[in-house]
Amino acid sequence: MVGSSAQRVPAQRGDNQLVVEGVSKRFGGVVAVQDVALEVPKGGIVSIIGPNGAGKTSLLNMISGFYKPDTGRVVLEGVDITQRKPSDIAALGIARTFQNIALFSGLTVLDNLMLGRHVRMKSGVLASVIYWGMAQKEDIAHREAVEEIIDFLKLQDLRKQQTAALAYGLRKRVELGRALALEPKVLLLDEPMGGMNQDEKEDMARYILDVNQERGVTVVLIEHDMGVVMDISDHVVVLDRGRRIAAGTPEEVQRDPAVIEAYLGTSKKGARP
Repeated sequence: MVGSSAQRVPAQRGDNQLVVEGVSKRFGGVVAVQDVALEVPKGGIVSIIGPNGAGKTSLLNMISGFYKPDTGRVVLEGVDITQRKPSDIAALGIARTFQNIALFSGLTVLDNLMLGRHVRMKSGVLASVIYWGMAQKEDIAHREAVEEIIDFLKLQDLRKQQTAALAYGLRKRVELGRALALEPKVLLLDEPMGGMNQDEKEDMARYILDVNQERGVTVVLIEHDMGVVMDISDHVVVLDRGRRIAAGTPEEVQRDPAVIEAYLGTSKKGARP
């Protein structure tokens, strides 16, 4: 049973809820992430930024269990989750979205969100879908939780629509809803605003802030829109070529010469890398 032998220590607001200690990941001769550390305080919004190929998504994949680090470890509320399966990590309270939308396009918005409840379903997804035996009562409770998320994300008129028929920005919102359906403590967002227009980005930024402030969910965010990052983040970590090169408040990171070098190719006027 997930977490049955682990001594879980509830995090207090401001304590480090998620800690990544010196993780590295190599794919053949390519080093994707090298000795990266990350501390995520409970109730915070931490953004991970860096040029393409910096190792950002690989880092999220290690936190969520899709990759196992070659070295280092990942700790959630005092529990080492480094070698746990992704489903176990989800059950412990880490949910994520993906850079490329990973919805079931032939299912409705409601059904996609119900699938996000799978780790909370004692009767199993299949039993809940077909109302088999005692699963019916559980299914009703899960549907109530999903309907609350639909209201929160203003998807009421779309609940019966197949996600394939939705505009791109709405599909991104549904994917956020499916992650929220897991009732996460920590939400990992991999470029939630990628491909969106400005209005859609502003809507998504407001939802992320509401998820954090109203629902009390800690957020770890990968995002290329620096305006959004600097507006909503409490803390920013910068990766370049698999290494952490800077960390601090948005203001501190913007002034860091190593960050300017990574993004612009120069840290001083007239200098070349």
